[in-house]
Amino acid sequence: MKKALLISAIIVIIIGAFFIATNVYGAEQAIDEETESKIIEIKDNATKSLEDYQEKYGSEVYGLVAYILNLVRIYSIPLCFLGIAIGAIHQYIIGIRKLDTLEKGMALIVTFVTILIICQILPLAFAVFVKFGRG
Repeated sequence: MKKALLISAIIVIIIGAFFIATNVYGAEQAIDEETESKIIEIKDNATKSLEDYQEKYGSEVYGLVAYILNLVRIYSIPLCFLGIAIGAIHQYIIGIRKLDTLEKGMALIVTFVTILIICQILPLAFAVFVKFGRG
């Protein structure tokens, strides 16, 4: 009885997996065209932005560096706030009972605040250096 139940369960699982796979593949084909047009649009916007930076700085290398630093500046904000929140949880919630976690939380907060400040000031410093430093 157990073998028959096990075999029937395996067959149902295999058939279910087959139907799920075919439904996902069919839906994936319908979404591909829409996704492809959005990906092309995102790529065109990024290329245009990169070209704007290259035109603004007058060099391909300086424009690429400025573009990358701008992306770092934008994406560092949520990541650093997440790190600061994790550090605060370690310090104020978990650190109440464990002193080593309290110190770890403070170290995380200081580290992520420092990284945030560096990531926000670095593009400005680069722009000032390129505009006024190269003559």
